[in-house]
Amino acid sequence: MKTVRNLLALAGVFLMIPVIYLAFVLAPYVSQFQALDEGAARVYLTMARTVLSSGDAAEATVYKRRVEPGLGIDEVEETLRFVANELNVRNVGELPMYLEVQALTGEAFPFLKIYMFCDAGIASRMVTYSSAMAAYLPCRIVLQEDADGNLWLMTLNLDLMIHGGKPLPEDLLKDALFVRDSLNEIIDRAATGAF
Repeated sequence: MKTVRNLLALAGVFLMIPVIYLAFVLAPYVSQFQALDEGAARVYLTMARTVLSSGDAAEATVYKRRVEPGLGIDEVEETLRFVANELNVRNVGELPMYLEVQALTGEAFPFLKIYMFCDAGIASRMVTYSSAMAAYLPCRIVLQEDADGNLWLMTLNLDLMIHGGKPLPEDLLKDALFVRDSLNEIIDRAATGAF
């Protein structure tokens, strides 16, 4: 009995070594993590779950919706443009990637088009706050046909930019939420053809 107790005590000591080591290594980061936006843990946990379930890091960073069967490309594009205009989000360009690929390869390629949207006032405030935010500009929505002929709409999930770091100043947070919500609404309505 005494031997078993001693072995358990020894095992406990060996188990405590990694715990103490982790506490020592992670201690400097605890206060830094506490300084992040209150939604940061949720954002990172959601991303981690998506990566673990899909194995695809890009999948974890997008917001996407399947277009309802029966809706054609022209209908989706018309709704995209209408909703963007209704929300006062300026369409600053379109890039028909499928045509570029076809011209380059000489072979047919499924529909893939990138629509670029921007609000110059919000963009300037975001870039003034953090120059790295320029990499998010202009905001893009992709309309893509998959191997089965289904159409998908997607954009970057802006929650990481909004909640993944230190809290944004209140006015910039309001702008960032407007942009995120506008892009998501454009996609949601275009995916269903809802004007």
